[in-house]
Amino acid sequence: MAGKTILIVDDEAPIREMIAVALEMAGYECLEAENTQQAHAIIVDRRPDLILLDWMLPGTSGIELARRLKRDELTTGIPLIMLTAKGEEDNKIQGLEVGADDYITKPFSPRELVARLKAVLRRTAPGDNETPIEVGGLRLDPISHRVTIDGKPAEMGPTEYRLLQFFMTHQERAYTRGQLLDQVWGGNVYVEERTVDVHIRRLRKALGEAYENLVQTVRGTGYRFSTKS
Repeated sequence: MAGKTILIVDDEAPIREMIAVALEMAGYECLEAENTQQAHAIIVDRRPDLILLDWMLPGTSGIELARRLKRDELTTGIPLIMLTAKGEEDNKIQGLEVGADDYITKPFSPRELVARLKAVLRRTAPGDNETPIEVGGLRLDPISHRVTIDGKPAEMGPTEYRLLQFFMTHQERAYTRGQLLDQVWGGNVYVEERTVDVHIRRLRKALGEAYENLVQTVRGTGYRFSTKS
């Protein structure tokens, strides 16, 4: 993971410096931006491997930039961790809803940040298997990172994509939320189990009426991907 480029977006210089020192000691290269305009220019120009994005920024907020990045095909695949002083549950859910891969509430220790950043990079790294997977008219192509339904592109965020990829390569077996967190979120102990439910809902919505039933709820256990009703 060392050698990866991390963009730190925060309007407070001391926080950027504290994060940069911790990340550079861990072997990462750091880029810095103090607002969303600077950040977007750096993202387009340098294409960082991960973005640490503060929620509260002057002018355009971090959450607005996150939405913009996840809507753009060129930047939607860049992993994103939201940094915020807001600890309220609805803000956390909102951050995850726009496609953030993780959410860290200030104050945090540099060690915690590095550990969580490594976990996000590990789980967003492309897998070894590059063969497209098909179930009926549902097709997932790991090389282009695209999902199509009956030949038409399906819109989904990076976490939903990883969930679907895991399900399609591990069909007919029930997994607990904890097991899904380990497999899809990379064993990140800081992500709560209810987060799995949020992304399952989003995945079903992306699959639409024809295929949402493939992701089945297993009472008392968790979820399974199955072509059998």
